[in-house]
Amino acid sequence: MRDLRITMAQSMLHWEDPDANRRMFEEMTEGLSGSTDLLVLPEMFTTGFTMRSKELAEGMDGPSIAWMKALAAGLKCAVYGSLIIADNEEYFNRGLFVDPSGSVTAYDKRHLFRMADEQDHYSAGKERVVVEWRGWRLLLQVCYDLRFPVFSRSRAIQGRGDYDAAVYVANWPEARRYPWRQLLIARAIENQAYVIGVNRVGMDGKGIHYAGDSACIDPRGEVVEAEPSAVQLVHRTMDGTSLEEFRKKFPVLLDADEFELR
Repeated sequence: MRDLRITMAQSMLHWEDPDANRRMFEEMTEGLSGSTDLLVLPEMFTTGFTMRSKELAEGMDGPSIAWMKALAAGLKCAVYGSLIIADNEEYFNRGLFVDPSGSVTAYDKRHLFRMADEQDHYSAGKERVVVEWRGWRLLLQVCYDLRFPVFSRSRAIQGRGDYDAAVYVANWPEARRYPWRQLLIARAIENQAYVIGVNRVGMDGKGIHYAGDSACIDPRGEVVEAEPSAVQLVHRTMDGTSLEEFRKKFPVLLDADEFELR
């Protein structure tokens, strides 16, 4: 399995201002073309974590998905982040994985953050989504999903699991930064997979502070992370050969429990 170059875009977000956020990420990623395989943006990267779903939702043919397609084509990489999407008279916090060809894979956030009443403004997703990209199988996740290990548990397939990396995009507050950092590491170790977590920084329109702590963790739990509260691109190469060798040498997934999600 080839290596996969990832870029984590840790940034502040302009509150409920999609145009400003799209311009900001364009400027932030200028010059990145050809140097990465996957660009990961935060959760609700066009608006911040807002409950104004009806007012700010876009359709699947809206400007932000068109922008993601153009960005992916220009950078020659896939782009993953979440947006507020209206679909069949429902509203979703939808993770969107867009490759340079314009192909879009959607994942609707399953676990809605009830402490912010997210369940009153969005519909929960039902499907677990794994997308294949440049030889890697990527599990798409959004923020609060991180607290639910059964949903992200890798299915044992000849000892190697059904995904190679889990990708979490988030608006995870600074007040709970310790659980964020520890749970990312736990997900990597227990699933023998890389884990990518991209979080925002700064203060949102509700006065909530975010420290970022974006990170990429390898299957042994070793961490490469962003500087806390810094706006920056963080680059990491995920080693495909090392991942396969580790799974063969220490095949814990062969002893994993069988289960069924409902």
